[in-house]
Amino acid sequence: MSKKTLAYFTFVLFSLAYPASSFSPARFAGNRINRAARVTEASNVAIRTQAFEDYVLTVYNEANLKHTNLDYTVFRKALVGYYNLLVKPAQPIKPIISVIDFSKSSREKRLWVIDLKNKKLLFNTLVAHGRGTGSEYARFFSNEPNSFKSSLGFYLTSHTYYGKHGLSLKLNGLDKNFNTNANARAVVLHGADYVSESFIKQYGRLGRSLGCPALPVEVTTTIIQQIKNNSCLYIYAPDETYTSDFLKEASAIDSFATQFLPGKAI
Repeated sequence: MSKKTLAYFTFVLFSLAYPASSFSPARFAGNRINRAARVTEASNVAIRTQAFEDYVLTVYNEANLKHTNLDYTVFRKALVGYYNLLVKPAQPIKPIISVIDFSKSSREKRLWVIDLKNKKLLFNTLVAHGRGTGSEYARFFSNEPNSFKSSLGFYLTSHTYYGKHGLSLKLNGLDKNFNTNANARAVVLHGADYVSESFIKQYGRLGRSLGCPALPVEVTTTIIQQIKNNSCLYIYAPDETYTSDFLKEASAIDSFATQFLPGKAI
Protein backbone atom coordinates (compact mmCIF):
# COMPACT_ATOMS: atom_id res chain seq x y z
CA MET A 1 0.00 0.00 0.00
CA SER A 2 1.38 3.40 -1.04
CA LYS A 3 1.90 6.22 1.42
CA LYS A 4 -0.82 8.25 -0.34
CA THR A 5 -3.33 5.41 0.00
CA LEU A 6 -2.47 4.91 3.68
CA ALA A 7 -2.88 8.62 4.36
CA TYR A 8 -6.24 8.62 2.60
CA PHE A 9 -7.65 5.74 4.68
CA THR A 10 -6.34 7.34 7.85
CA PHE A 11 -8.18 10.56 6.95
CA VAL A 12 -11.42 8.66 6.23
CA LEU A 13 -11.30 6.76 9.52
CA PHE A 14 -10.65 9.98 11.46
CA SER A 15 -13.54 11.69 9.62
CA LEU A 16 -15.92 8.87 10.50
CA ALA A 17 -14.89 8.95 14.14
CA TYR A 18 -15.23 12.74 14.39
CA PRO A 19 -17.72 14.07 11.80
CA ALA A 20 -16.94 17.64 10.76
CA SER A 21 -20.43 18.79 11.70
CA SER A 22 -20.06 17.64 15.31
CA PHE A 23 -16.37 17.90 16.13
CA SER A 24 -15.32 21.02 17.96
CA PRO A 25 -11.97 21.56 19.70
CA ALA A 26 -13.75 23.57 22.40
CA ARG A 27 -16.35 20.85 22.97
CA PHE A 28 -13.65 18.18 22.99
CA ALA A 29 -11.69 20.13 25.62
CA GLY A 30 -14.87 20.76 27.60
CA ASN A 31 -15.68 17.05 27.72
CA ARG A 32 -12.21 16.31 29.04
CA ILE A 33 -12.62 18.98 31.72
CA ASN A 34 -16.04 17.61 32.73
CA ARG A 35 -14.66 14.09 32.94
CA ALA A 36 -11.76 15.33 35.05
CA ALA A 37 -14.17 17.23 37.31
CA ARG A 38 -16.29 14.11 37.80
CA VAL A 39 -13.21 12.08 38.66
CA THR A 40 -12.06 14.78 41.10
CA GLU A 41 -15.48 14.99 42.75
CA ALA A 42 -15.67 11.21 43.08
CA SER A 43 -12.22 11.26 44.62
CA ASN A 44 -13.25 14.00 47.06
CA VAL A 45 -16.38 12.07 48.06
CA ALA A 46 -14.28 8.97 48.68
CA ILE A 47 -11.81 10.95 50.78
CA ARG A 48 -14.58 12.58 52.84
CA THR A 49 -16.33 9.26 53.33
CA GLN A 50 -13.16 7.51 54.46
CA ALA A 51 -12.34 10.38 56.82
CA PHE A 52 -15.79 10.06 58.39
CA GLU A 53 -15.48 6.30 58.79
CA ASP A 54 -12.03 6.73 60.35
CA TYR A 55 -13.40 9.32 62.77
CA VAL A 56 -16.34 7.17 63.86
CA LEU A 57 -14.02 4.23 64.50
CA THR A 58 -11.52 6.42 66.35
CA VAL A 59 -14.13 7.79 68.76
CA TYR A 60 -15.60 4.32 69.23
CA ASN A 61 -12.20 2.87 70.10
CA GLU A 62 -10.80 5.72 72.19
CA ALA A 63 -13.98 5.95 74.26
CA ASN A 64 -13.83 2.15 74.78
CA LEU A 65 -17.45 1.84 73.69
CA LYS A 66 -17.11 -1.77 72.61
CA HIS A 67 -16.23 -2.74 76.18
CA THR A 68 -19.49 -1.18 77.39
CA ASN A 69 -21.50 -3.17 74.82
CA LEU A 70 -22.53 -0.24 72.59
CA ASP A 71 -23.03 -1.71 69.14
CA TYR A 72 -20.81 -0.02 66.54
CA THR A 73 -23.62 0.19 63.97
CA VAL A 74 -25.90 1.95 66.45
CA PHE A 75 -23.15 4.39 67.41
CA ARG A 76 -22.46 5.14 63.75
CA LYS A 77 -26.15 5.89 63.12
CA ALA A 78 -26.09 8.27 66.07
CA LEU A 79 -23.12 10.14 64.62
CA VAL A 80 -24.73 10.34 61.18
CA GLY A 81 -27.71 12.01 62.83
CA TYR A 82 -25.51 14.28 64.93
CA TYR A 83 -23.66 15.63 61.89
CA ASN A 84 -26.92 16.17 60.03
CA LEU A 85 -28.10 18.20 63.01
CA LEU A 86 -25.06 20.42 62.58
CA VAL A 87 -26.32 21.58 59.17
CA LYS A 88 -27.55 25.13 59.83
CA PRO A 89 -28.64 24.58 63.45
CA ALA A 90 -30.85 27.23 65.02
CA GLN A 91 -28.48 27.25 67.98
CA PRO A 92 -25.02 25.76 68.56
CA ILE A 93 -25.19 22.05 69.36
CA LYS A 94 -23.01 20.63 72.10
CA PRO A 95 -20.33 18.10 71.06
CA ILE A 96 -22.02 15.54 73.30
CA ILE A 97 -24.26 12.73 72.14
CA SER A 98 -26.53 10.45 74.15
CA VAL A 99 -27.49 7.04 72.77
CA ILE A 100 -30.22 4.72 74.02
CA ASP A 101 -30.32 1.22 72.53
CA PHE A 102 -33.75 -0.25 73.13
CA SER A 103 -32.80 -3.49 71.39
CA LYS A 104 -31.21 -4.50 74.69
CA SER A 105 -32.84 -5.89 77.82
CA SER A 106 -33.88 -3.36 80.45
CA ARG A 107 -31.59 -5.32 82.78
CA GLU A 108 -28.61 -3.93 80.83
CA LYS A 109 -26.99 -0.52 80.90
CA ARG A 110 -28.32 0.78 77.61
CA LEU A 111 -27.77 4.54 77.84
CA TRP A 112 -24.44 6.05 76.84
CA VAL A 113 -23.40 9.71 77.04
CA ILE A 114 -20.32 10.44 74.95
CA ASP A 115 -18.08 13.51 74.78
CA LEU A 116 -17.20 13.71 71.08
CA LYS A 117 -14.65 16.48 71.48
CA ASN A 118 -12.55 14.54 73.96
CA LYS A 119 -13.56 11.10 72.65
CA LYS A 120 -14.60 10.03 76.12
CA LEU A 121 -17.47 8.04 77.61
CA LEU A 122 -19.10 10.15 80.31
CA PHE A 123 -21.90 7.84 81.46
CA ASN A 124 -23.19 4.34 80.84
CA THR A 125 -26.25 3.51 82.87
CA LEU A 126 -29.70 1.96 83.07
CA VAL A 127 -32.70 3.56 81.37
CA ALA A 128 -36.37 2.58 81.45
CA HIS A 129 -38.83 2.45 78.55
CA GLY A 130 -42.57 3.11 78.51
CA ARG A 131 -44.93 0.53 79.97
CA GLY A 132 -46.81 0.29 76.65
CA THR A 133 -43.54 -0.53 74.91
CA GLY A 134 -42.97 -3.90 76.51
CA SER A 135 -41.91 -5.71 79.65
CA GLU A 136 -38.21 -6.57 79.87
CA TYR A 137 -37.65 -5.66 76.22
CA ALA A 138 -38.86 -2.62 74.30
CA ARG A 139 -40.91 -3.87 71.35
CA PHE A 140 -43.63 -1.34 70.55
CA PHE A 141 -43.20 2.38 69.90
CA SER A 142 -45.53 5.28 69.31
CA ASN A 143 -45.76 9.04 68.89
CA GLU A 144 -49.40 9.09 70.04
CA PRO A 145 -50.64 10.69 73.27
CA ASN A 146 -51.78 8.29 75.99
CA SER A 147 -50.01 5.36 74.35
CA PHE A 148 -47.53 5.17 77.26
CA LYS A 149 -44.98 4.00 74.70
CA SER A 150 -41.44 5.14 74.07
CA SER A 151 -40.68 7.07 70.89
CA LEU A 152 -37.72 6.37 68.62
CA GLY A 153 -35.44 8.79 66.84
CA PHE A 154 -33.46 11.96 67.26
CA TYR A 155 -34.10 14.61 69.89
CA LEU A 156 -32.51 17.85 70.99
CA THR A 157 -32.40 18.43 74.71
CA SER A 158 -33.99 21.61 76.00
CA HIS A 159 -34.28 23.28 79.40
CA THR A 160 -34.68 21.81 82.86
CA TYR A 161 -37.57 22.13 85.29
CA TYR A 162 -38.66 20.62 88.60
CA GLY A 163 -41.66 18.29 88.46
CA LYS A 164 -43.05 15.34 90.39
CA HIS A 165 -39.86 13.40 89.61
CA GLY A 166 -37.58 16.22 90.72
CA LEU A 167 -35.12 17.73 88.25
CA SER A 168 -36.26 16.83 84.73
CA LEU A 169 -35.16 17.66 81.20
CA LYS A 170 -37.43 18.67 78.33
CA LEU A 171 -36.88 16.87 75.03
CA ASN A 172 -37.72 18.15 71.55
CA GLY A 173 -38.49 15.32 69.13
CA LEU A 174 -37.21 15.94 65.61
CA ASP A 175 -38.49 12.95 63.61
CA LYS A 176 -41.92 13.64 62.15
CA ASN A 177 -44.47 10.90 62.89
CA PHE A 178 -42.08 9.22 65.32
CA ASN A 179 -41.33 11.56 68.24
CA THR A 180 -42.56 15.07 67.46
CA ASN A 181 -45.32 14.80 70.06
CA ALA A 182 -42.75 14.52 72.84
CA ASN A 183 -43.67 17.89 74.33
CA ALA A 184 -47.41 17.31 74.04
CA ARG A 185 -46.99 13.92 75.70
CA ALA A 186 -44.68 15.34 78.40
CA VAL A 187 -41.95 12.90 77.41
CA VAL A 188 -38.94 14.10 79.40
CA LEU A 189 -35.76 12.75 80.93
CA HIS A 190 -36.20 12.19 84.67
CA GLY A 191 -35.12 9.98 87.53
CA ALA A 192 -37.21 7.18 89.04
CA ASP A 193 -36.86 4.74 91.94
CA TYR A 194 -37.84 1.85 89.67
CA VAL A 195 -34.64 2.30 87.65
CA SER A 196 -32.12 0.49 89.82
CA GLU A 197 -30.20 -2.74 90.24
CA SER A 198 -32.26 -3.52 93.34
CA PHE A 199 -35.49 -3.30 91.32
CA ILE A 200 -34.01 -5.66 88.72
CA LYS A 201 -32.98 -8.08 91.45
CA GLN A 202 -36.50 -8.09 92.88
CA TYR A 203 -38.58 -8.13 89.67
CA GLY A 204 -36.21 -9.44 86.99
CA ARG A 205 -36.39 -6.22 84.95
CA LEU A 206 -36.62 -2.45 85.35
CA GLY A 207 -39.83 -0.67 86.15
CA ARG A 208 -41.46 1.26 83.32
CA SER A 209 -42.43 4.86 82.71
CA LEU A 210 -45.36 6.45 80.91
CA GLY A 211 -43.15 6.88 77.85
CA CYS A 212 -40.21 8.82 79.29
CA PRO A 213 -36.60 7.64 79.27
CA ALA A 214 -36.23 7.35 83.06
CA LEU A 215 -32.84 7.15 84.79
CA PRO A 216 -31.44 5.98 88.12
CA VAL A 217 -32.10 8.70 90.69
CA GLU A 218 -28.49 8.90 91.84
CA VAL A 219 -27.12 9.90 88.41
CA THR A 220 -30.05 11.89 87.03
CA THR A 221 -28.93 15.36 88.11
CA THR A 222 -25.35 14.86 86.92
CA ILE A 223 -26.44 13.56 83.52
CA ILE A 224 -29.07 16.25 83.01
CA GLN A 225 -26.62 19.03 83.86
CA GLN A 226 -24.19 17.57 81.33
CA ILE A 227 -26.56 17.18 78.38
CA LYS A 228 -29.14 19.97 78.85
CA ASN A 229 -29.55 22.88 76.41
CA ASN A 230 -29.08 21.56 72.90
CA SER A 231 -27.34 18.23 72.83
CA CYS A 232 -28.35 15.28 70.66
CA LEU A 233 -30.21 12.24 71.98
CA TYR A 234 -30.73 9.22 69.73
CA ILE A 235 -33.13 6.46 70.77
CA TYR A 236 -32.60 3.33 68.69
CA ALA A 237 -34.46 0.06 68.21
CA PRO A 238 -34.49 -2.32 65.22
CA ASP A 239 -37.92 -1.12 64.11
CA GLU A 240 -38.53 -1.55 60.36
CA THR A 241 -41.11 1.25 60.26
CA TYR A 242 -38.69 3.90 61.53
CA THR A 243 -37.20 6.27 58.96
CA SER A 244 -35.39 9.56 59.41
CA ASP A 245 -33.91 12.30 57.26
CA PHE A 246 -31.21 12.54 59.91
CA LEU A 247 -29.88 9.16 58.81
CA LYS A 248 -28.99 10.41 55.31
CA GLU A 249 -25.30 9.67 55.04
CA ALA A 250 -24.24 11.95 52.18
CA SER A 251 -25.34 15.14 53.91
CA ALA A 252 -23.86 13.96 57.21
CA ILE A 253 -20.49 13.32 55.60
CA ASP A 254 -20.55 16.73 53.91
CA SER A 255 -21.33 18.31 57.27
CA PHE A 256 -18.52 16.36 58.89
CA ALA A 257 -16.10 17.51 56.17
CA THR A 258 -16.70 21.17 57.04
CA GLN A 259 -15.09 20.49 60.40
CA PHE A 260 -11.76 20.25 58.57
CA LEU A 261 -11.89 23.92 57.62
CA PRO A 262 -9.07 26.09 59.07
CA GLY A 263 -9.73 27.14 62.62
CA LYS A 264 -12.12 24.27 63.35
CA ALA A 265 -11.42 21.02 65.13
CA ILE A 266 -13.29 17.73 65.14
